[in-house]
Amino acid sequence: MYAQPPYRTRREAGERLAEALADYANRSAIVLGIPRGGVAVGVPIALALNAELDTIVLRKLPIPWEPEAGFGAITAEGDIILNEGMVRRLGLTREVIERQAERVRAEVERRARAYRGDRPFPDLGGRPVIVVDDGLATGYTMIAALQSARRRGAQELVCAVPVSPRDSLAAVRPWADRVVCLVTSEVYPFAVASFYREFPDMSDEEVRELLREFREAGQSGADRESGADRGAKG
Repeated sequence: MYAQPPYRTRREAGERLAEALADYANRSAIVLGIPRGGVAVGVPIALALNAELDTIVLRKLPIPWEPEAGFGAITAEGDIILNEGMVRRLGLTREVIERQAERVRAEVERRARAYRGDRPFPDLGGRPVIVVDDGLATGYTMIAALQSARRRGAQELVCAVPVSPRDSLAAVRPWADRVVCLVTSEVYPFAVASFYREFPDMSDEEVRELLREFREAGQSGADRESGADRGAKG
């Protein structure tokens, strides 16, 4: 085990992931952050790779009597991705699953409106797509995100996370063309937060602010490039 957590903040984790993803720089890649923490990790990745940044909104399906844990996830399209083994072990009925899905679906729709507004989801066709979170737990939220991105036309699909249990990575691998994880763990019980020195809960407004800052930083970079081109031509 680590003497201290390997990451100070989500931003630091993203900076280190960006180094591992350097071969995607300037390839018209798109980084899709899973809100909320995945957006904070995704910002420095997208900046370093000169990539587009957006969100892919989905939520875990919480176990009714243990809501911090999930038995699957639901996508923005309304698709339900289940951990079938866990569903069987917990004895969850179809009625319970549908009831939980209905509650979560409303929150997914609300978050999609909050983060994207009227903007359409970006076109993923023919581009490297890097799906980012601040860490995996069971991995089923990431699996749902990867499935959603694939349905939307992603051809080269990358899962990128700072930390994960080893068995969760194994569950995710079949759904991605490449998996990048900097720290793997076999310690149980596993908690993503224990791998960060600072791991505050994030609000919707903080996610929107990160997206605004990224767009402004990208626009500033474009202005600098245009200025350099004008100077060279002059």
